[in-house]
Amino acid sequence: MTLHIYKARLLHYLTESDRTERTPSKIANTNQPDYAQVSTIDQSTTLLPVTAGERIYPEYIADGALVVDDVTGRIVEYGHSKTILSKYANAEGKPAVKVHDHRHKLIMPGFIDTHVHYPQIDMIAAYGEQLLDWLNNYTFVTEANFGDPKVAHDTAQFFLNQLLANGTTSAMVFATSHPLSAEAFFAESHRLNTRMITGNVLMDQNAPEPLCVPAEQSIRDTQNIIDNWHERGRQHVAITPRFAITSTPKQLRLAGELYTSYDSVYLQTHLAENRDEVAFVQQMYPNHKGYLDVYDDMGLLGRRTTLAHGIYLETPEYERLRETGTQISHCPTSNLFLGSGLFDLPKTLSYTGVSIATDVGAGTSLSMLTTLSEAYKIQQLQSNQLSAHQGLYQITLGNAQSLLLDDKIGNFMPNKEADFVVIDMKATELLERRMAQTKSLEEQLFVLMMLGDDRVIEQTVVAGVSRYSSAAL
Repeated sequence: MTLHIYKARLLHYLTESDRTERTPSKIANTNQPDYAQVSTIDQSTTLLPVTAGERIYPEYIADGALVVDDVTGRIVEYGHSKTILSKYANAEGKPAVKVHDHRHKLIMPGFIDTHVHYPQIDMIAAYGEQLLDWLNNYTFVTEANFGDPKVAHDTAQFFLNQLLANGTTSAMVFATSHPLSAEAFFAESHRLNTRMITGNVLMDQNAPEPLCVPAEQSIRDTQNIIDNWHERGRQHVAITPRFAITSTPKQLRLAGELYTSYDSVYLQTHLAENRDEVAFVQQMYPNHKGYLDVYDDMGLLGRRTTLAHGIYLETPEYERLRETGTQISHCPTSNLFLGSGLFDLPKTLSYTGVSIATDVGAGTSLSMLTTLSEAYKIQQLQSNQLSAHQGLYQITLGNAQSLLLDDKIGNFMPNKEADFVVIDMKATELLERRMAQTKSLEEQLFVLMMLGDDRVIEQTVVAGVSRYSSAAL
């Protein structure tokens, strides 16, 4: 066994229970000239929690060290580099230690994307349509190719490598209606040991015939994928109706029955992304109270359900989300690109958990930092604020909490899986120049959120193993 010590600036987010486990630290006072030299659990920063009633605190260690066990792929501990290096100095009877010096770089937990379509990477940035026409003219045409095992394998491999190049270590992913598309994705994710969630897409109407699978067969396909992959290594299965328009009531009801038969399987679909979509669903289901009620009636809501978008909701729908624990995934670049609408983040968080996601290929970047930049602008247009701490919390611990994976990933607490990213805050000349003008950590993080993208990702580590390095390029 070798212990790997990563020496760098450390930033992550703690819950109240995490904080009580830590040695009491000095409360942040960034007005002090030496603010960057202290370790802080900042009790003065107000963050909107993904989990209702939970307090969230940023923790920053300017001269930190993260200890990783290369056998288990888990975090052993973290703290000030001087203390850590002294404790683990090679000596008789102690395990071998390898130090990775990333001084002046920032290490954060790996980013988590809660809604993304891997087959759509090949039609990202497709011009000129809103949601329903965009699906018909681009998405379905592209997804029809995934009946070919080579297309599925090669795309899954490319897509996962792109996630890693953007610092994303876990994601909730849509495949296509071809079972082998999910199988191919899981096989490649299992090889990389990334923690991923996916499933075959359920569609049996209002889509091209080659992509429609009869209700019973599609559920059998999902059951087979659950049997083969759910909780195998770091893989999880999500029952995946595309949305109410492309599934018959029978298919949705069967999906709900399968969902309720498991305690740990996820469910993912879309909700209220576009006004025309909402009107179409109302036309299809005139006897239901609204779009969400269709899913509720079919047994699709629950704490392991993530509904992408949720822009156009009425107060009773927000209340039902809260009652059922159903999560919303906010996809800012997608909402802007397709002209779908402006998502109210603070309002939705006041009712239920909200994660943040790229939604490629309607989204225009796999970078969670770029995604946060657009999320900030969407909130600005509504006179809401999105601080850097709020955004960075959401794409790490917050997204882990939304997916009920925060016992495994999301911050640096001991025994969690060692998924993390090394960030170069001066990766471009513009960033370096802008960072030189900053006067606080919060300002630096905001600049990173607004100007950062894949170029700032120096290294991505998955379960203690480096899976991407910009130096290797």
